[in-house]
Amino acid sequence: MKKKSTQNTKKKIVSAAWKLFYEQGYDDTTVDDIVGESGTSKGSFYHYFSSKDELLSSLAYLFDEKYEELIDGMDSGMPCVEKLLFLNRELFRMIENSVSIDLLAKLLSSQLVTRGDKSLLDRNRTYFKLLRSIVIEAQQKGETAENFSVNDIVKAYALYERALLYDWCLCNGEYSLSSYSNIHFPMFLDKYFENK
Repeated sequence: MKKKSTQNTKKKIVSAAWKLFYEQGYDDTTVDDIVGESGTSKGSFYHYFSSKDELLSSLAYLFDEKYEELIDGMDSGMPCVEKLLFLNRELFRMIENSVSIDLLAKLLSSQLVTRGDKSLLDRNRTYFKLLRSIVIEAQQKGETAENFSVNDIVKAYALYERALLYDWCLCNGEYSLSSYSNIHFPMFLDKYFENK
């Protein structure tokens, strides 16, 4: 029970921080603001994070929280490629509506220079577990092209999503991320789910 409570406290801090970063901006959000919004304590904050800057890498886990919500909303009978497109569409909508471009760019650029854990590549994330389970299901149902492995498809999916996010940041959000993805992601995935 203690582990679940610990995870909930960390989730509260992360969710509150990103909400405030979006509403007030990163520079104008203090640790006290985050503690107040999350209903936790400074001791709890510093138990999980050494500083506000360390929260930047937690965005990947906020995305995972969204994926956990989306799992329940997915129609289990839909084709697997449609499940993947649904996850992408809903995540990108969430990003457009609640994550500032500046902070997303900071996260993405931090992953290029970090010497430690790269949160976006952590295979233990809900993201990768969910992608793998959907692609395995697709292969079992014969929905995927035969010449690609589960790892090939999961890697390509994650790579394409990151490419779209990087480009959106580079272009300073001058186009709708979710609309652009809705047009181009299905074409990208066709190669892996061809003739299905």
